[in-house]
Amino acid sequence: MLRAESRAWLGLLGRALWGGLSVSLLLAALVMLVGPAEAAGEQAGLRIYATDGAGLGNAPSLDTRIAIGISGVIARVRVEQRFYNPHKDWVEGVYVFPLPQNAAVDRLRMRYGGRLIEGEIQERQQARQNYERARDAGQGAGLLEQQRANVFTTAVANIPPGEAVAIEIEFQHDLAWQDGGFSLRLPLVVAPRYIPGAPMPGALHGFSAHGWAGDTDQVPDASQITPPVAVSANDSLNPVTITVDLNAGLDLAEVVSASHRIDVVRQSHGHYRIGLARGKVPAERDFVLSWRPLLGQQPSAALFTEVWEGRHYGLLMLMPPQATALPQRVGRELVLVVDTSGSMHGDSIEQARAALLRALQQLGPGDRFNVIQFNTDVHALFDRARPADQVHLQQAKRYVTGLRADGGTEMLPAMRLALRDPSPSGLLRQVVFLTDGAVGNEQALFEAVAQEIGASRLFTVGIGSAPNALFMTRAAQAGRGTFTYIDSGAQVQGTIDRLFRQLSAPVLTDLRLHWRRGEGDAAVQQAPVQVADLYAGEPLIVAVAADGAPTQVDVAGGFGTVDWQQSVTLSGGAALGGIHALWARRMIDDWLARHASGEDGEVVRQSVLQLALEHRLVSRYTSLVAIEHTPVRPADAPLKSGALPVRLPAGWSASAVFGRLPGTATPAPLFLMLGLACLALAWVLRRRWI
Repeated sequence: MLRAESRAWLGLLGRALWGGLSVSLLLAALVMLVGPAEAAGEQAGLRIYATDGAGLGNAPSLDTRIAIGISGVIARVRVEQRFYNPHKDWVEGVYVFPLPQNAAVDRLRMRYGGRLIEGEIQERQQARQNYERARDAGQGAGLLEQQRANVFTTAVANIPPGEAVAIEIEFQHDLAWQDGGFSLRLPLVVAPRYIPGAPMPGALHGFSAHGWAGDTDQVPDASQITPPVAVSANDSLNPVTITVDLNAGLDLAEVVSASHRIDVVRQSHGHYRIGLARGKVPAERDFVLSWRPLLGQQPSAALFTEVWEGRHYGLLMLMPPQATALPQRVGRELVLVVDTSGSMHGDSIEQARAALLRALQQLGPGDRFNVIQFNTDVHALFDRARPADQVHLQQAKRYVTGLRADGGTEMLPAMRLALRDPSPSGLLRQVVFLTDGAVGNEQALFEAVAQEIGASRLFTVGIGSAPNALFMTRAAQAGRGTFTYIDSGAQVQGTIDRLFRQLSAPVLTDLRLHWRRGEGDAAVQQAPVQVADLYAGEPLIVAVAADGAPTQVDVAGGFGTVDWQQSVTLSGGAALGGIHALWARRMIDDWLARHASGEDGEVVRQSVLQLALEHRLVSRYTSLVAIEHTPVRPADAPLKSGALPVRLPAGWSASAVFGRLPGTATPAPLFLMLGLACLALAWVLRRRWI
């Protein structure tokens, strides 16, 4: 029998548990009713979504400075990440950030304690081991890893109390050309991604444990691509400064940004300096810069060359013939697929609805169509494509107007449904996918497109402030279509009209390139190996490597119903460094695309590894690591690790996203479980001792 003191103590415990029950259930109800972000007080403070918030308090602050140098069709970018440690302890900082999906990342430097340390390219596992060994020994160290072609991780070890360590990353990539103008898109935030699949057994290791989602059988690296997310952060969280030195080589009709307010200063003929009007901006949306040459000065071809380690490299851009000479289009079967998941809430779903309605207006007699939406489930308006008559179009317009954004992002079954052609109509079959691409299982999607595309063509339209450009580009390439973006509601009409000009017919099909040197053939390695069809407003861009520079290339293909051929003399190209890296980046992409089409995985790995090591590129199998060899952290001083949170992309709703994403930590389930546990234990205590 218990003593009186014990019974009294248990009575107090029982009443405390009843109190815990009340508070827990009240908080759970509040969160479930108004959403996690609102319950946390979005205006009052910062809300962090993570599986383990303990490490977030140890995170250093971050300031990012980006300098972009543009020459012709190529951009060289330097990203400086300055990690400042405001704490009294020694700290390791971990930051997940995006880069363009075609970035050839070839340099890492670390400024540590007044010294500049150059990074070395190593096989990924070896680089990680060397970094961890240096970290544990108290040495300053920096590690740059690629998680996706457009998602990277920086880890910085042993940042001293009250001091800063700077990491400098450099990369090169070629620019986009469309409809008579160039554009550059630089992502600034890794958007939260839907993580499908069952949790994988086993504990996470290293700094991968900082992800808000655990690894699953469908996304085995989910913990590495889901950094903690800060909601309602002020502008002091991870601010970004961007400057651009644009050397276009010719005067421009305009230099504009659809994403940010900018200041443009003309330095000299064809030379411009661009900066952000606000100086620093939050890292919450892609930075988009576009410029257009004066009428009549658009280039018809551009060639850039480099001799690197004894080999000749070249990057060729060639404009196709005007599409106005093509015959009128044939009838089409158009399948419009729209993402209605929680991440599309707000501005994105409004843009998507407007784009769909504009697309429906473009359909004509003889066309057939269907509309498919997907979130947690997939739903098609019709069981099969229907004629584009007034009855079906009105039905579709009502359906589109009623679309709402909610739930998960089960994109794979939607992709398979859209590509499936149960009753071939003999029409040109085209699938248009409108989404922000916020998914973690891109590889499975690329494989599905490669295996099931059949005679269809796939066109992707990126929606929102921070679309997943990797999904947009790779899916469209695998589907023999094009990709484009809608950055604001004002762009919907122009973007959809341009897309439908491309949907009418490819400008050039079945393209073949024949490289010559003097009177004979030139042995070159061409990237991409197989050139895709070209659509209206798109140029042919191809990179080559050869022991001797080719002097001519013959380009042949189909132009409408007739054969077309053009010969280009390869002389007088501008010499520019880094062309070898762009070629290697394209070759790596080619090998990874072969893996999606069924190529042996080990053959792909060895080929990518060889290219990446030879050209000093960060890849799926290689990393850059920089180590200060003199230990600085005292042996008895502990090291704390902290993950730097990223911002929620502009226009996104925290409650719409984090109330639905698998693996997301919100307080409601925790409060509910605590409340139920309190209820059970308190009931037992009351029955027995009170």
